[in-house]
Amino acid sequence: MTTVLIVDDQPLQRYGFHLLLDSVPETDVVGEAGHGAEAVRKTAELRPDVVLMDVRMPGMDGIEATRRIVAAGGRSHVLVLTTFDLDEYVHAALRAGASGFLLKDARPDELLAGIRAVAVGDAVIAPALTRRLLEEFAQYVPSHRTDPVEDPRLTSLTDREREILVAVGKGWTNGEIATRFVLSESTVKTHVGRVLAKIGARDRVQAVIFAYDHGLARPTTD
Repeated sequence: MTTVLIVDDQPLQRYGFHLLLDSVPETDVVGEAGHGAEAVRKTAELRPDVVLMDVRMPGMDGIEATRRIVAAGGRSHVLVLTTFDLDEYVHAALRAGASGFLLKDARPDELLAGIRAVAVGDAVIAPALTRRLLEEFAQYVPSHRTDPVEDPRLTSLTDREREILVAVGKGWTNGEIATRFVLSESTVKTHVGRVLAKIGARDRVQAVIFAYDHGLARPTTD
C-alpha cells in the first residue's frame, strides 16, 4: 500500500486526484493540503510515502515546500506536477530534491505508475520529457563546476560506474543503457544503485544534477 498526500490549492483538482487514487487498491490518500506550509506540516505528521506536489500555490509554493520536506530527512518522496510553461521552476525543483515530474495532463495510468515508482525510490520522468527538461536545466548549470578529479565521490566510481553515471546524466533509460553497453537490465539496475550510493544521490534525478554539476553530461538527442 502506497500512502499519498495530495497538495494543490485547487479543491477541484485535489478532489479529482483523490477519486483517481481511491479507485485503485494499492494507494491510500492519507491527507490533503492547500498550500506549501500545510504540506510541510502534514508531511511531518502523516509521513506519506509520496507527496503529490503542485508548484504554483499562494504563500509557500511547491518548490519551497519540497525543499523543506526533503531537508527534514523523512521517508517521504515528492512528485511534482508541472507543465512545459513552468520551465523556470524545473531547475529549482530539482535542486529542492523532487524525485520526479509529471505533467498535469498525464494519463491516469501514468500518474499511478509514477506514484508507485517514486514510492520505491525511483525517479519519474519519461525519457522524452527527461531530455526536454535537461535542455532547460542546461541553461541554469553554473559556469563554475567542481573538478571531477578533485571530488572523492567520483574517484570512488569504477570505470563502468562512471559510464553509467554519464548515461544517466544524458537521460537514458535502463533499457537504453543495457543496449548501449550490452548488459542485462538487471545488471544496469545494480550499477545504477551502486552509483547512487557512492555519490550520495537520493534518486536518479539527483544523479542527473550531479553529472551536470561535474561536467559529465550535456543534453543529447542520441
